[in-house]
Amino acid sequence: MAIRRLVGRNLKRYREAAGLSQEALAFECGLHRTYVSGVERGVRNPTVVVLAKLAAPLRIEPWRLLVGEAGGG
Repeated sequence: MAIRRLVGRNLKRYREAAGLSQEALAFECGLHRTYVSGVERGVRNPTVVVLAKLAAPLRIEPWRLLVGEAGGG
């Protein structure tokens, strides 16, 4: 699976588990909702800094957004 799609799928899963909308997550991160949507759809290529911003309100380590099922993600 392409890394952007993997990150997007993981982000959506963790966001929904946290009970946050894209808009709420974006607000917590200081990002725009359409950017968060783009990351989830795999059309944006977030930097490691952005991954850290996205992970913080989800209370996960940023690396969790990068791993597949076999890697514990």
